[in-house]
Amino acid sequence: MTTPHIVILGGGYVGMYAALRLRKQLRTNEARVTVIEPRSVMTYQPFLPEAAAANLEPRHVVVSLRRTLKRTNLITGRVAGVDHARKVVTVQPSTGPSYELAYDIVVVALGSVARTLPIPGLAEQAIGFKRIEEAISLRNRVLDRLDTASSVRDLEVRSRALNFLFVGGGYAGVEALAELEDMARFATRYYDNIEPADLRWVLVEAADRILPEVGPDLGHYTVGCLRERGIEVKLSTRLESCVDGHVVLSDGDEFPTDTIVWTAGVKASPSLALSDMPLDDKGRVRALPNLRVAGLADAWTAGDNAAVPDLARPGQLCGPSAQHAVRQAKVLADNIVRSLRGEPIRDYRHKYAGSVASLGLHKGAAQVYGIKLKGWPAWLMHRTYHWSRMPTTNKKVRVGLDWALALFFTRDIASLGSLEHPREEFERASR
Repeated sequence: MTTPHIVILGGGYVGMYAALRLRKQLRTNEARVTVIEPRSVMTYQPFLPEAAAANLEPRHVVVSLRRTLKRTNLITGRVAGVDHARKVVTVQPSTGPSYELAYDIVVVALGSVARTLPIPGLAEQAIGFKRIEEAISLRNRVLDRLDTASSVRDLEVRSRALNFLFVGGGYAGVEALAELEDMARFATRYYDNIEPADLRWVLVEAADRILPEVGPDLGHYTVGCLRERGIEVKLSTRLESCVDGHVVLSDGDEFPTDTIVWTAGVKASPSLALSDMPLDDKGRVRALPNLRVAGLADAWTAGDNAAVPDLARPGQLCGPSAQHAVRQAKVLADNIVRSLRGEPIRDYRHKYAGSVASLGLHKGAAQVYGIKLKGWPAWLMHRTYHWSRMPTTNKKVRVGLDWALALFFTRDIASLGSLEHPREEFERASR
């Protein structure tokens, strides 16, 4: 009898935690596990804002899949198609031709991508905030714009450099904006001709409130905190255009900027459209409460790319959050092991514990099990909770050391803008 081959599509929260759980639960030679992921690291996204604001070393918020997933085959490539009828997945490596990989059991954990809109100029001017590369680039961009503004005499160029626009009032947008504004405000003390009041930070949200996960009261509190810091929060407002960095908002406001950050929601990975998996109207894989793919044998799914019924809220689906993804991954892996052994499997059920959000250094908002916290206590809970969820002891220690060192040294505001174009100096010298 051949050893079953389990192929996990994606190495994010679900993919990595499911692979770890499988390796822990499977007996020797009970099954082979392969993970297919374009990048060889898993990014712990809740710490991206702190990495962007230089509170954490960027390398400390990513986890090496090759080092972490022992006794697991890792293929760095994109999923270019899934034919479950034949039980093969098409892999597209970064270089070279694509090829087919056979499996016995498949786990669809491709996650989500930024949900963009056909706004003129958006694709050319904006940057997302889901990857560590984007966090590093954004940090360098903000500091580089301060350097530019302090060095030019053209007032229009200076104004454009000091305007920063964030679109989307969810966790990613609010936390990224709050942390970066905090960093830029700190950095201005080292510029003779830039004051905090010279920087214009604008948050645009199409809905009538931000951070809906923490409830109306804390959402209103967050708006007040941001506005007290001079940040413009524009609710019920849309970005209409940003061609060549000229921003046009639905409330009639217009201004130029070099920095546009798009965090207005996510959607299931487009790669799912290249599969024969059953999808819902939002492009997510239809799942049963036990995390099997609806109507298919030997196929499982969880996370942002899955429409999983929320048994704690009958009639609704689990939201796209790390809290659900991590817990679903463990249940999914356990169910696969049980199914291999002919044991009964169980449904996924989890009552949402609550939400925590950082609003910059020593500032935050949180609602956990109905308890609402503001300011320093919420910020401390945010750090404590996410530190406890950070994968691997190695990364926990490194993140803790970063925070400990910050007690004795001020944050680093060195701009490494050359990382964006590492060959620029060499090309100039070669002319």
